[in-house]
Amino acid sequence: MKSEVTLRQFRYFIAAATSGQFSTAAVSAHVSQSAITSAVQSLEKQLKVRLFERLPHGVVLTPEGQVFFHHARHVMDSVNDAMRHASLLPQTATGTIRVAATYTVLGYFLPDLLSRFKRSFPQVEIDLVDMDRGALEKALADNSIDLGIGLLSNIDSGGHYGQHLLVRSRRRVWMASNHALARKAAVSLQEIAECPYILLTVDDADVAAMRHWGAAGAKLKVAMRTSSLEALRGLVAYGFGVSILSDLVYRPWSLEGKKIVAVPISDAVAPMDVGLLWPASKEPVGLVDTFRQFLIHACDTDS
Repeated sequence: MKSEVTLRQFRYFIAAATSGQFSTAAVSAHVSQSAITSAVQSLEKQLKVRLFERLPHGVVLTPEGQVFFHHARHVMDSVNDAMRHASLLPQTATGTIRVAATYTVLGYFLPDLLSRFKRSFPQVEIDLVDMDRGALEKALADNSIDLGIGLLSNIDSGGHYGQHLLVRSRRRVWMASNHALARKAAVSLQEIAECPYILLTVDDADVAAMRHWGAAGAKLKVAMRTSSLEALRGLVAYGFGVSILSDLVYRPWSLEGKKIVAVPISDAVAPMDVGLLWPASKEPVGLVDTFRQFLIHACDTDS
């Protein structure tokens, strides 16, 4: 008799896919590493595909694993939304929420969450505007938006804004699968600095990159600069250089189908923090607070 897939297996698989390491997934899920391994092996046996490729520095999803990951996330998100919905306003709630988001947030973080919110609150309109950090901070200051969603790691609020961390995403170094450092369990900032570097310039990513080395960042071998994350993927995948970016935007393949690996960094590197912002003088209430609480519960940073 064929065994049934459980939500626990989905949760363990998602933890492994998100962390890139079975040991880290076990810690976050508060179980043994063998429980993570067993869940993944059981899923692979039932699906008759390999979900992960094992590497010296962890695991990376196979193309089949990437497809399954999206389905598994959708299942778990739907279950979580159903369990939490009772504490929010009813589906008959109406109105408009003015929200601004930066490039990275809008492209790689927010769409799925907005879709989930709309399923629960179909009559609520989200007036969404794409803004860079400076414009977002100005909009918060003059109260022209209800909420901002951006990279907290790039914003020095200084008490001007209320804020809540939604996601903390570690940074790793991206490189082509055949790069000389790709088979190492971890690489140092010094080793990275010796390689040609692809510098992303959107969303203050270039400023963040320089922070990793401090004063030594001026000596970085910048081979190319681009404001396009997809262009960066292609450049990295074809071996033109390496780049330090967060797991939030990591995908193992470029648009051309070339493989990209993300290797842990042995030195301390600050993560990328994504969070909510609102005017300090205007605590969210009503529908705006409902949306804020939805995002907080959906991201569930405390679990």
